[in-house]
Amino acid sequence: MWGFQITMDKQKVWVPDPVEGFLLGKIIDLGHDGEATVQSLNGKQLKKNVSLEQVHYAELDDNKDVEDNCALMYLNPATLLNNIRLRYKKDKIYTYVANILIAVNPYFEIKDLYSSNTIKKYQGKSLGVLPPHVFAIGDKAFRDMKVLKQSQSIIVSGESGAGKTESTKYLLRYLCDLWGSAAGPIEQKILDANPIMEAFGNAKTTRNNNSSRFGKFMEVHFDSRCQVVGGYISHYLLEKSRICTQSTDERNYHVFYLLCAGAPEKLRNQLNITKPDDFQYLKNGCTQYFTSTASEKKINNAQKSKSQQAKGSLRDPLLDDVEDFKAMDEALGRLGMSENERLDVYSTVAAVLHLGNVAFEDNPEDSKGGCRVCADSEKALSQASKLMGVDPEELRQALVSKVLQTSRGGVKGTVIMVPLKVYEANNARDALAKATYSRLFDYIILRINKSIPFKASSYYIGVLDIAGFEYFTVNSFEQFCINYCNEKLQQFFNERILKDEQELYQKEALNVPKIEYRDNQDCIDLIETKGGGIFSLLDEESKLPKHSAQHFTMEVHRQWTSHFRLALPRASKLKAHREIRDDEGFMIRHYAGAVCYQTAQFIEKNNDALHASLEGLVQESKNQFLHGLFATSSLGQNKGKLTFDSVGSKFKSQLSTLMEKLRSTGTNFIRCIKPNQKMVDHLFEGGSILSQLECSGMTSVLELMQTGFPSRVSFVDLHNMYSKILPPKLAKLDPRTFCKALLRALGMTESDYRFGVTKVFFRPGKFAEFDAIMKSDPESLSAMVAKVQKWLVVSKWKKSQWCALSVIKLKYKILYRRGNLITIQKWVRMFLAKKQHQHRYQGIMKINGLKEKLKRMENIISQLKKDKESSVNDLKKLQTDMDVAVKKIKNESKITSTQVNEIYTQLMNKANTQMSQLQSKLEQQKGAEEKERLRKIQEEMEREKQHREQEERKKREEEEMRKMKVEMEARRKVEEEQRKKQEDLDRKTAQALQEKWQKEDSSYRERLEQEKRDHELALRLAQETNDAVEEINNVEKRSLTSVQILLILRDIPDDDFEEYENDDYENFVYIYFQRSPLVRSIQEAQGKQKYDLTKWKYSELRDTINTSCDIELLEACKIEFHRRLKVYHAWKAKNRKRAILDENQRAPSSILEEGNKPRHVPMKMAVNNVTQRYFRIPFVRPPADGQTGRGEKRGWWYAHFDGQYVARQMELHPDKPAILLIAGTDDMQMCELSLDETGLTRKRGAEILEQEFNREWEKHGGKPYVRPADRKK
Repeated sequence: MWGFQITMDKQKVWVPDPVEGFLLGKIIDLGHDGEATVQSLNGKQLKKNVSLEQVHYAELDDNKDVEDNCALMYLNPATLLNNIRLRYKKDKIYTYVANILIAVNPYFEIKDLYSSNTIKKYQGKSLGVLPPHVFAIGDKAFRDMKVLKQSQSIIVSGESGAGKTESTKYLLRYLCDLWGSAAGPIEQKILDANPIMEAFGNAKTTRNNNSSRFGKFMEVHFDSRCQVVGGYISHYLLEKSRICTQSTDERNYHVFYLLCAGAPEKLRNQLNITKPDDFQYLKNGCTQYFTSTASEKKINNAQKSKSQQAKGSLRDPLLDDVEDFKAMDEALGRLGMSENERLDVYSTVAAVLHLGNVAFEDNPEDSKGGCRVCADSEKALSQASKLMGVDPEELRQALVSKVLQTSRGGVKGTVIMVPLKVYEANNARDALAKATYSRLFDYIILRINKSIPFKASSYYIGVLDIAGFEYFTVNSFEQFCINYCNEKLQQFFNERILKDEQELYQKEALNVPKIEYRDNQDCIDLIETKGGGIFSLLDEESKLPKHSAQHFTMEVHRQWTSHFRLALPRASKLKAHREIRDDEGFMIRHYAGAVCYQTAQFIEKNNDALHASLEGLVQESKNQFLHGLFATSSLGQNKGKLTFDSVGSKFKSQLSTLMEKLRSTGTNFIRCIKPNQKMVDHLFEGGSILSQLECSGMTSVLELMQTGFPSRVSFVDLHNMYSKILPPKLAKLDPRTFCKALLRALGMTESDYRFGVTKVFFRPGKFAEFDAIMKSDPESLSAMVAKVQKWLVVSKWKKSQWCALSVIKLKYKILYRRGNLITIQKWVRMFLAKKQHQHRYQGIMKINGLKEKLKRMENIISQLKKDKESSVNDLKKLQTDMDVAVKKIKNESKITSTQVNEIYTQLMNKANTQMSQLQSKLEQQKGAEEKERLRKIQEEMEREKQHREQEERKKREEEEMRKMKVEMEARRKVEEEQRKKQEDLDRKTAQALQEKWQKEDSSYRERLEQEKRDHELALRLAQETNDAVEEINNVEKRSLTSVQILLILRDIPDDDFEEYENDDYENFVYIYFQRSPLVRSIQEAQGKQKYDLTKWKYSELRDTINTSCDIELLEACKIEFHRRLKVYHAWKAKNRKRAILDENQRAPSSILEEGNKPRHVPMKMAVNNVTQRYFRIPFVRPPADGQTGRGEKRGWWYAHFDGQYVARQMELHPDKPAILLIAGTDDMQMCELSLDETGLTRKRGAEILEQEFNREWEKHGGKPYVRPADRKK
């Protein structure tokens, strides 16, 4: 296993962890069912078994941070979280994901992060030029508005405590301070709105000390010259219930505590304001003040609550109840409110506090069960009526009774006074307090808008700050509305960033891979559908004569019985919620997780209208300010419940208007992240942050931005921008050509941008170049035109140089080819002549070879002592015959090979005869010596004969090899035909199954993801409340896609197919899919074997393959071994480096691509049918610099398959030594696919003979292969 360990140790990976989000580790083993064993690198040396799908590659330097996450080598949720963690530790709270800003709340003030110098530094700078900052987003919005002539919106989102309010303040400050010198006091008035709105609309919660309890859309308006000309603020859904009740650790709105702690003593005495403990609306919550060390000394003991005296003040760098009152008062003054008007505002706030101190008790004198004001509340009643400008008795009467008007008894009907019970009186008092404060808040916003001078506006930049997604142990109507709003905003984010973006890519033919994301439209339909949505059901319930929360709740469950997003409280993961009865609440599975709502107060909070007695009382108030607040009331207009305008319907209408505004503007997003639940600095809770990133859609955005194009501009728009100043030569260019020239002039390559049908798109990180070409001022345009002209001149000169060089190269190439053609012609002529006259010159050569015998015969004759003269004559005659034969062969061009052979045979026979005669004559003279010479001559003749026979045998072998290759090609064609037939059958079967289960697939994925979200949300809530959380359940059923069905069909053995037909067959496939693909294939491959390899380690499998002589065990180990390799290499391919081709690829791309295609093949061959097959295919490796078309490396890839898997593998490269790999030693570098999966048997000309493979293998130093069957036991 050493080779495997060495390979994996080089690459660190991230594995999921519930606390940290992800932990760094390394893979040490591959498991049976697609799992990997990962050892953590955090010092504890913990080992975890996790699915490879949950494992992500880590950066080579995991301690290096980047400003834009798109600059990371590996884009995945783990590297995103780690980069944010590293930057957070360095107090770098801002990070980009393309053009989206991630802002982590630091919970302390970072020096000079928002100073005036920093504002100036970011003016006019593109994204990416300077470090990430909220100012950069503000500047981008301004430049987009200026260039695109379109209003812009900046959506600041995140959960409570993530820092949305602070980000909004700094955005407005940037937009106003940057151009403040040109617009006078307008900017200051816009900025003054922040401390006022925070005082009246923000409060301390358990998760945020300065939580906005309302939503606001703040618009900064500009004229055609992009100068600030005004502003406008829209607000949404003030949390009215907080006025009357708060939880133990939360406070009421800040303004109440500002009055108690920071108001001058004279004002406090005038309004009878003391300490929080003295007011019913404050004492049940947190009664401590926010102060600094210095401001705490300004508070006397009479102003401090018991909790303040015991625990001291609360600390927050952004809040100070003593100093903030002064800041609020001055801001109100700068908005144009006189001292008397400010006193009216404070008096109204005080009236709400005193009104809350009015308590009620049963009236024993009232036979109808009415109530009366408690004796100890008379002072509070008197003080409240005084501040409100109404008669105390009239106020008393209006609080303990209500007036009803019947439709009979005259034109106006009969007026009936109905006494109220204690709880009804309390509700009436609280309703008056909430109505008074709510209308005061509306008035404050109205005065802010009126105080801002407003001229003709051309565009605006709007900043949206609305309450983030909320989840508590007790969730009511406010949380329901807030979360509904966040559902709409999340849908808008998905549409603008994911859906619309991908549709544009498809329309422009950019071939960007599709990114899956969660669509929450079904959840929105559940809430807002007309007639059957929760809002509609709530309004209908409110119109009933006797409405009840229980009836409303059960109606919701009845209407949406089978809806996935709605569930009973008992389905909650949190133990506290499971104790809620079915008619007391419902659970909605939101995009961020499941929230359980208790509906007890839904109806009351949905209807904020006062009863006629109270509304008539305040409208007749002598306090002109309070009278003005209720001047627009609808008293007397609504005749009953059927015509009332509910809070929910008004909020839906406001939200609809807001969404229309957002869709009509350009959009920028800031995702605020809460680093920890304790709200302390330098504490990073990775698990919680990862959940926020996933819920906000950032992981999907990261996947899209990996291949996406965040910036774009139309060819026509860009050309029109420059057309007025273009010289005549450039003006003739069409828009597309001009855009190309413009981008090339900036030095951009084709990897930095891509041309669509009508637009040019820019990669992430190219914002500076995009902004450079989009600057519309004359100087910038002229500079860009000059660059284009320069580039065209340089381009033409380079083309001229290239043309001249090409002509010269072409000249030498022609000369070179001419010389080669002459050489080829010469050799071809020689070959043809040789082929035509070969038998003639071979015959002449053989006849000339006989002349050697003549010399030997002459030598013999010279040794003869008698008959010498006759022998000489015979020799001369034979020589003459040879000369005549040679002359005849030379002169007769049509002489045949047979004739030549006959002439040669005759001459050879004559020569042999004479030689034998001479030898017999010489035999007597030389005896043994002559015999020896004749023997040698005979041996030479035998060698010639053997040589001829060897040549003939070689020709026969070549003919046999040719026949074998023809047979191999025929077998390949038959297999290809069978494969096509089987693929057609599989495709039809898969299509039929897909149509049946297609709808279930998306449902399964959503349920699985929702389960995870619900569990994470419940876990975070349980940590706050020390409650128990139910473990996450597995979703029981999963559907199939066509690709998955084809994969199933590929993995099912042939003999199993025959056992299932029709419905049984479909059930078999479905049950078959219930297991993971690897478990399925392993069990199928081993179903009929006696070996269970599921618990074997990777190293044990390989050692068995290398050493075992048991053929069945060896085959089983091979199958399991290569399955694990497939899963591992598939995971590696998924996490490969971006834009970098793998130089150490295991096999040619055509083989790996073929292996990814689904097909139907048997999983395992019979052990007795193991065959040895050999293949060779060419490959091309791109050069190291990644340039295509230049310097490709061409070579040959050889593979020897022992059965279904590679036994030997060889790569022949032209520029480096051959690479020889052997199974059992180099498995991690070898092709892991089976023979059927590679498709090699279907490639024409790929299969070669054993001797061809072995010849190359041994030529490059390879050792002979020993088959498993030949191993010695």
